[in-house]
Amino acid sequence: MSVVIPNYNYGHYLATAVQSVLSQAGVRTEVIIVDDASTDDSVSIATRLASSDSRVRVITRSLNGGPVATFNEGLAAATGEYLVRLDADDLLTPGSLGRSTAVAEAYPGVGFVYGHPVHFSGPVPVRHRRTAASWTVWPGRNWLELRCRLGVNCITSPEVLMRMSLVHAVGGQRALAHTHDMEMWFRLAWHADVAWINGADQAWHREHADSLSAREVDVLTDLRERAAAFDLLFEPPAEAEDRPRAESLLRTAHTALANEAVARAAQSYSAGHGNETQTELLLGFAAELDVPPASIEHLPVLRRAQRLGHRAKWSPYLFTRAVAYRGTREIRSLRWRSTGL
Repeated sequence: MSVVIPNYNYGHYLATAVQSVLSQAGVRTEVIIVDDASTDDSVSIATRLASSDSRVRVITRSLNGGPVATFNEGLAAATGEYLVRLDADDLLTPGSLGRSTAVAEAYPGVGFVYGHPVHFSGPVPVRHRRTAASWTVWPGRNWLELRCRLGVNCITSPEVLMRMSLVHAVGGQRALAHTHDMEMWFRLAWHADVAWINGADQAWHREHADSLSAREVDVLTDLRERAAAFDLLFEPPAEAEDRPRAESLLRTAHTALANEAVARAAQSYSAGHGNETQTELLLGFAAELDVPPASIEHLPVLRRAQRLGHRAKWSPYLFTRAVAYRGTREIRSLRWRSTGL
């Protein structure tokens, strides 16, 4: 079992992340810390951790290359049958690796296993759900088709265990600024089955103001990055028989993203911000995807909002549609917690 921990200036979190791996019961682990030219005390902390436990190795980069290059360098050094990518500010829950390897061992066709991550800020939670009630295995391309229909990722990162042989076959992370994880999960699903652990919390994901996503990702950036991930994922496959399905899934993903952008623009009108630059940028993004207007469910709502202009925020119809849209997103979040989808 190899756990790669990319790190940049997270020295104050690093020991906790490493300990969450080394304390896993019932599995043999190697921890590979890859420091991306940190300017804090990360290297000295990593070196101290390695000197105190032979399972820990440290790779230091002299120039900062970003999270993709950092992870891929750790991947090249990994020797385990299974692989986990753990950000230095996240942690594995007790028993996480034992639960996920049990599923991977039971289903050789599964390319990766994931479960529910607990998102937190402040102190690390004391309690979590420890017992896997069951697990679900989906054909990978069926799982991927749902992701395309929704247009969103459903995985944070530390809750995933990958089969190393498949990772070697399809390659590591690719050059995307914010959706490199998403594209990699989806690429693995194109080639193998996907498993979900029901009932147990598999990782703790820390949310804080210094994280890359908090500092650099707004709504429009997120939409553009998701579109870039789908575009890269569905580049024409080498196998001719796969191309029609890849093209169909890409159209599905583009439709979902265009619909989300239009829905958010309509909500901006409802909130009294319809004529602002951000709204125009959202609509410009949707237009770039070149989706047939008839496929965009929220387009009639937007057109009504545009006709009303500054009066849109007083429209009961638009208010009701905005509430319904937010409700749909809340229901999706609850479903994700229980089913992983």
